Order: sequence, then structure tokens, then C-alpha cells
Amino acid sequence: MEFTSVILGTISGFVAWFLIRYLVAGLYTVNQNERAVKTSFGRALRVGDLTTSGDSISESLNDEEKSRYNYPLVRVIQPGGPYFKWPWERVYKVSIATQTVNMAWDPEDPSANQNGTILEAVTKDQLNTGLTGQIRYQVSERNLYAYLFGVKRPIVHVMGYFVSVLRERIANFEAPAVPPISAQHPAATVTGGPDATIVSGISINDIRKNLRDLNEHMDKECRTSSARYGITLDASLITGIDPPPEVESALAAINTAYNHVSSDISLAQASADQKIVQSRRAVEIETLRALAEVEPITSQVAQLAELKRNGPAALAAYVRNVRLALYERAQRIFLETRP
Repeated sequence: MEFTSVILGTISGFVAWFLIRYLVAGLYTVNQNERAVKTSFGRALRVGDLTTSGDSISESLNDEEKSRYNYPLVRVIQPGGPYFKWPWERVYKVSIATQTVNMAWDPEDPSANQNGTILEAVTKDQLNTGLTGQIRYQVSERNLYAYLFGVKRPIVHVMGYFVSVLRERIANFEAPAVPPISAQHPAATVTGGPDATIVSGISINDIRKNLRDLNEHMDKECRTSSARYGITLDASLITGIDPPPEVESALAAINTAYNHVSSDISLAQASADQKIVQSRRAVEIETLRALAEVEPITSQVAQLAELKRNGPAALAAYVRNVRLALYERAQRIFLETRP
């Protein structure tokens, strides 16, 4: 009896341990800001034979990149639960919450780039400048395979890709062409003026004046990060460009001089435009005056022509009436007499 009790106790203990170890512990939940992927014997559960190369996430990739970054589509476990997994299965949970980091942050070396505060880049005129800003990103739900299994440290690849694209853009950045003053003001008579390329040709000034274009370019170039590394760059915001102090003082002097000249040109342009408007108004006024003087004569000619068409007697009667009216207003009358 005692031996039987020991065996039954051992079996009961084993059953209880098995239930707790593999059944109860096999229950899990997925939080609201999480997504999960399940593997069976180390292989992620997939959606048939579908891959990212045929998915909308790879639309921004070219053909060569599609063949290189071709990952299988996996089954994504949505928030909720409890779910169950067998002992030979494993669940990988990923937070898809949006995160914000400094663009100078280096995941492999936090002390780099002045402790992750300023990112250095070289402009096209060989000026070393510091960039400050932020990056907002989140894990791509459409490409969890790349994030979990395709790339060892996805955020390292994404940050490296972003920095390389940004430095390449800074090194080759050119401001959009600005039309000359005469093209902006066709009525202007001022054709001379300072050469705008003196200031716009300085790359740091170009970048500062076109930060919005730079940010839009970075957003466009980084759309492929989802298909490449499983991380979506929501937005990049470059907020500051700080050249070396000696360059900053020189730029300040150039900008001050250019702003002063531009102000003088604007004032001269406004004065010229005002004189042009005044001249046009004067011409209109004199034209109206001339029309006012000509109008009575034109009307009288039309009346005389009408009287002539009615016969010689009508015209003679009209002339007689006019003379009588003049006689009434005249104080002296001189009559010509013939011998």
C-alpha cells in the first residue's frame, strides 16, 4: 500500500508539474501596444508563401533591392488573450509604440557625437557643421520578420542608414533657383542689384533657408526603412544647423550686409513701383480731360450734320438762333458795312 501510494503520489506530482509547466505556463497575453509572432521549433509561422517583395511595403524599393530585402510575411498575433502555446513553440513580443530619439544618438556607442547631442556633417564647400534634431520611429507591423529575425540590431541599421543619407544630402545640397527681381516684378525699371548668389551660394545659408525641403527629402529617402529593416521612420525634424564659431561670425557679417542691401533695393523698388502707378494715374486723368473737352465738339458736329441732312433752311435757322443768343450776351456789337 505504501509503495502504491508513493507511485500514485509521484504520478500525481508529475502530472501537476506537467500541467503547470507546459499548460498553465503556456498561456500568454498581448498588450494593446504590442504585437507578437509565434515560432514552432524555431521557425516563424508564416502567411502561406507570401513575401514582402509582393507586398505594398516594398513599393519604394527597386528590383535589385526587392530581391535583397525579401522577407516572408509572418502571422501577427493581435492584442488580446489569453493565447496558448505548446512547449515547442515560442512567442516574440514587440512594442509598436512610437519612439523619439535624438538623430545624433548612436545605439552602439552612446558617447559618440558629443554624447548623442550633435551630429557632424560636411557641407559642399568643406565646412564642418553640427546638426541637431529628432527622429520619430516605430516597428513596422507589416515586416516583423525583418525586425525579429532578419536583422540582428535593426535600430543600429536604421540610424546608420539615416545618418548616411543625411550626410550625403548635406554634402550635395543646393538651394532651389530663385528668379531675379525683374522676373518677380515685371513692371520694375530697376535692373541692377546685388548678386543673390553671393549669399545663396553659401551652403550653410542654403540649408538653413530650406530646412523644410531637407526634412521632406529625408522623409522620402527613408520610406524604404520598413522594407529594409522592419522599422518605419514616421518623421525626421532637423531643428538646428550650427557651423564653427569663426564661420558663424563671418556668415553673420555677410548676412547683415546682404540684408541691408536687400532692404535698400526693396525700398527703391517700392518707390519705383509707386512712381509708375502715379504716372499711369496722371495719364488716365489727362486722357479723361481731353475726352471731356472733345466730347462737346463731337456732339455739336453730329448735331450740325443732322441739321444739314434736314435741309439748308434748318441749318440757317440754327445759325440765326445761335447768333441771337450771342447778341443777348454781348455788350458791344461790331457790324461790317459795305460801301
